[in-house]
Amino acid sequence: MEKDMEKVLQKAEVLIEALPYIQRFNRKIIVVKYGGSAMSNEELQRNVIKDVTLLKLVGFKPIIVHGGGKEISRWVGKESTFVNGLRVTDDETMEIAEMVLNKVNKDLVTMVQELGVKAVGVSGKDGGLLQVEKKYSDGQDIGYVGEITEVNPKVLYDL
Repeated sequence: MEKDMEKVLQKAEVLIEALPYIQRFNRKIIVVKYGGSAMSNEELQRNVIKDVTLLKLVGFKPIIVHGGGKEISRWVGKESTFVNGLRVTDDETMEIAEMVLNKVNKDLVTMVQELGVKAVGVSGKDGGLLQVEKKYSDGQDIGYVGEITEVNPKVLYDL
């Protein structure tokens, strides 16, 4: 009983400490970069999604931007080629990357919805969200590699 009360007091303390931030960022869009080790451990995945869901429930407007590089590499099934630190992305790799990233996206949406919050998955292609410029490495064509030149957030605002 005393231990339970201690836990409740600790949680109350954390909430009191967080209150100024909750008030400051209430109804603000925040971007959460989600990738790397956070994606490779199922328990860590769930905890990150729980935290993002909590942000939504206290009034923030979180947007998760996720990766999937390790999963893409696993599905490609061949050794990736890098030129000056950039992965060469051919037609086959691009097709696999889109498939994997769409699956990751839908899995994240499902996790959020299982916690009782509505979510939508969007690709950078959707609604012209991202505009990119083809990138070359020392003049060498490295396939479907680009640099984001413009973000058109209207599609996100509409959601």
